[in-house]
Amino acid sequence: MDKLVTLTIDGRSVQVPSGTLVVDAAKMAGITIPVFCYHPKLEPVGMCRLCMVDIGRPAVDRATGQPALNEDGTPKISFGPKLETACTTPVSEGMVVWGATEKVMAEHKDMLEFLLTSHPLDCPVCDKGGECPLQDQTLKFGPGVSRYIYDEKHHGRKNLPLGDLIVLDRERCIQCARCIRFQDQIVDDPVIGFFQRGRSLEIISYSDPGFDSVFSGNTTDICPVGALTTSDFRFGARPWEMKQKASICTQCPVGCNLVYEVRREAKSGGKFVIKRVLPRQNEAVNELWLCDKGRFAYHFTESSERLTTPLVRRNGELTPASWDEALQAAADKIRTAGENLVALAGGRLLNEDMYAIKALSQAQKAKAYLYSRMGGGNWVTRAGMTPGSNLASLGKGSAILVFASDLHQEAPIWWLRVKQVAERGAKLIVASARKTRLEKFASHKIRYAYGEEESVLRSLLEGESEAAKAFVSSENSIFFLGSDGLGAAQTAAAAELAAEWLVRSDHFGKPNNGLIPVWQTANEQGAWEMGLETPSSFEQTLSDAMGLYIAGADPASEDPALSDAVQRAGFVIVQDLFLTETAKLADVVFPVQTVMERDGSLVTGERRVQRLYPAVPALEGTKPDFMITAEIAVKLGAMFELPSPEKAFAALAEDVPQFKGLDYARLAEADVQWPPTGGKDMYFGGTANKNTQGVGVTLERKTEDTPETTAVAFPALSKPVEGEWLAVPVTSLYNAGLLMKASDLLKNRTPRGVFMMNPEDAARLNLTAGGLLTLQQGNFHGSGTVDVKNDVPQGVLLVRREMNIPLEHPSAVRLAVTEHESNLDR
Repeated sequence: MDKLVTLTIDGRSVQVPSGTLVVDAAKMAGITIPVFCYHPKLEPVGMCRLCMVDIGRPAVDRATGQPALNEDGTPKISFGPKLETACTTPVSEGMVVWGATEKVMAEHKDMLEFLLTSHPLDCPVCDKGGECPLQDQTLKFGPGVSRYIYDEKHHGRKNLPLGDLIVLDRERCIQCARCIRFQDQIVDDPVIGFFQRGRSLEIISYSDPGFDSVFSGNTTDICPVGALTTSDFRFGARPWEMKQKASICTQCPVGCNLVYEVRREAKSGGKFVIKRVLPRQNEAVNELWLCDKGRFAYHFTESSERLTTPLVRRNGELTPASWDEALQAAADKIRTAGENLVALAGGRLLNEDMYAIKALSQAQKAKAYLYSRMGGGNWVTRAGMTPGSNLASLGKGSAILVFASDLHQEAPIWWLRVKQVAERGAKLIVASARKTRLEKFASHKIRYAYGEEESVLRSLLEGESEAAKAFVSSENSIFFLGSDGLGAAQTAAAAELAAEWLVRSDHFGKPNNGLIPVWQTANEQGAWEMGLETPSSFEQTLSDAMGLYIAGADPASEDPALSDAVQRAGFVIVQDLFLTETAKLADVVFPVQTVMERDGSLVTGERRVQRLYPAVPALEGTKPDFMITAEIAVKLGAMFELPSPEKAFAALAEDVPQFKGLDYARLAEADVQWPPTGGKDMYFGGTANKNTQGVGVTLERKTEDTPETTAVAFPALSKPVEGEWLAVPVTSLYNAGLLMKASDLLKNRTPRGVFMMNPEDAARLNLTAGGLLTLQQGNFHGSGTVDVKNDVPQGVLLVRREMNIPLEHPSAVRLAVTEHESNLDR
């Protein structure tokens, strides 16, 4: 435990850990010291000088070396000739701080007046009005009037796009450098900076495209003025006009806490619409941050292409039908199939939806599966994270291994948090077949060729490297398992070997130790926790079915073989937001609600159960997935009813041991977190929302069986022969899936290329960036554009997973340079 230091601030005795900065000590005691450049997540720089305070320290008798005392026996306090910055001064024993004296208040007033000499004071039209620290602190600490008229002030350019997502008003900038320091210190993307000096100092972007960072939106949260705004919110609404609705991001398995800010507006026909997305503080999950995908990819909920009425196939055509008719048709078909029904649940479904599908399948004595390209979740239930875990508590003495994952693209907030763990002194081991951004912070790097994953894992298991010794000998060790170049069978085998290593080294079943899977969708771990697994072969499983019930998944668009298998089924029932390729083949289609329109819960890759709440009214004609399943079950006479999400979750908690004792009330519990954010503390921590709606609960480990492994072997991969290439499926953050396509704002972020290739390989094929390439595998031919990248291994063709090319794992393919148009472009 840190040594505690006692000091006095504004006459109040305060006790804080040694090393605490004065400004933080004051905040902990509920005392306000104004700041602009300081932010509790950033290194202090003392630039704005607004936090000046008068600091005294106990005097020492030079003759005796002992504390000097006043006549009354109290310690004699010696104050310096000048004020000091509270944001750069650590506390010391016996220190006395005054922040509310006339001398200090005069300094605050002078500094604010100085800042306002260049500020336009355009509060009536500024986007930050109503949540502006400059506005608030000027009213509290600053001058009542300005001695400068508008024409005398410096005027910078307004409405300057730093990139396609962030807009800069240069004349509002107070040059606190919070944004620059965030990009440099926190996320290692130094793509913006200061240019010129003095009154001409301004922020510019160094990157092409501009502000090229997946975390750019966070700078608008910590900007203390209206200098930085997001392009989707600029001049869109006032803070006091909007209502805050808590939710969870479902774009990846991290489960970032966020808030949808909504309002009802005339231009949207009187509907409630989402105007802005802000982080909701959860220091154990996403701290104060969001990646840009999580912040801007919400527009699919407002898409005009969403389904709004059930569809039933008549005379070969899907035609609109009433809910009762569609539910009865689905029930009749499921009754006919009986135990030969196969249900597929996609990983973007919520816990309540998955449990309803499981219950319906059990009532029919049929099989229900998770539709995923990753396996191994059964090992995570037994060797995954447990209550009390928090990456923020790891540092020196800990170890993290990231295997087969580009976290920066697959789960950016995990990338950020793992990077921070390494910076705090933990041993970071990165094992990958290609270079990733995380390697920069690694103490051990293991580079292998695609197909060598098993041998690498076994060598680690046997302790045959310094990296293995570092992992085993650490007090806390965490294994991040990805799917870069791995299919479902390979990840299942890798998870088993990882679990074996964790068990052998006693790094499981206790806080901050265990296996974290980097799932490709948000709630795959939730499915595994309640017993839904992936089959050994989706093609075989679908082909053997007499009927398919598919919710939140689109297998027909991913693989021609799966499309054929879907078409061979006796009937197909689909629940989805859009008329997907699978829905086009269905006999019954149900329109569902988005996560922004409903209650529910999910389980992150760290096994944290989190609750989300409806942000906007549900689109008319839609229902939540679990309710559709429950209504079908009622028509089947299955005798289970899930009339509300609370009841559905209660049934789940009663049935699945790991969920015992959980309910919506417990998931809604929140605790006090540091640093304080939002509201009256906005000047200090930014506009991230204080979390009062729940920080979630980490599941207990499944202990019904011991995680003992078998003689696992990786399924063999086909190796290229002369004239063939190794094609490897990989994940991109800004993919070209249906949900991303609905967000116009992110279209420029979506990679243009279907394929990625090493420059030397491209030269051999006489290809340049943007050139067209045709891939042939068996009877499949697909052409698309090529990105040329240095970090792609030679002899390997990386293929973005979402581009509808049937690659579950690395496969041998033939390539040809073509001149015809791509048939795989977005």
